[in-house]
Amino acid sequence: MKYSKNPYSKLTGLGKIEREKYSALLRGFKATISVADAASTLNIQPDKAAMLLALFARKGWLKRIHYGVYIPIPLESTTSDVLPEEPFAIANELFSPCYIGGMNAANYWNLTEQIFRTITVMTQKQLRDRRPNIAGIEYAIHTIKPRYFFGLKSIWAGQRNVNLSDPTRTILDMAIFPQFCGGLRFITDVLQNYWRSEHKNVDLLIEYLIQAQNGAAIKRLGFLVEKYFPQEDKLITHCLNNLTQGYVKIMPERDCPRLISHWRLWVPNNWKDLKND
Repeated sequence: MKYSKNPYSKLTGLGKIEREKYSALLRGFKATISVADAASTLNIQPDKAAMLLALFARKGWLKRIHYGVYIPIPLESTTSDVLPEEPFAIANELFSPCYIGGMNAANYWNLTEQIFRTITVMTQKQLRDRRPNIAGIEYAIHTIKPRYFFGLKSIWAGQRNVNLSDPTRTILDMAIFPQFCGGLRFITDVLQNYWRSEHKNVDLLIEYLIQAQNGAAIKRLGFLVEKYFPQEDKLITHCLNNLTQGYVKIMPERDCPRLISHWRLWVPNNWKDLKND
């Protein structure tokens, strides 16, 4: 999927009627504006809406990010070179069905203080470009199976409903897809913050593990919980009782030469000291 860049950085004037129509669109849509949005808001035919949005784009007031989809420039701006305010809403518009997960979800739920410029998107779509840069925002796109679309929370972003992994599902994602969710040190920090937070819900985490039916996640999560929270007998026992055959790495892309045999898990040599991970 290719995204065209707006060749106009200098804004040109809008007539009175154009400004009224553009203002109406801004009132209704802060993050993205589609042809269907414009047609509905202005009560005009889709072909006329498409022509109007193209006009606004030529004058620099809209940036085209996909066929028939634009992001608006605030009326008070002096240049069209601005970053979008709601990258989550842009992701929802372009990659739905999808949800925001990984490091961004961890930040949203206050499980980390780190702020990430790259937006992690879990989608059902098959896309060629996995790292698109859209209006100055980088997206990391990961295609996952439809059965993993549970444990999501609907939030508002730019007057759009956007799906985000809930806190417990965010922890599960880090066990299923650790390669999408930062380094091992980051994952262990988020896990510990989750355990100290109001979001902690062991019963829900077990329910999500059962629903996911992912053996690698059971091994990774069981190992980390036993290491950092050995008092959590219920969760540890559930994981041990549901181990699948075979061995997995705690981080798929890492060198993991040490085997934790009772978890059937390969870990780095320095697994006792994760400061450098």
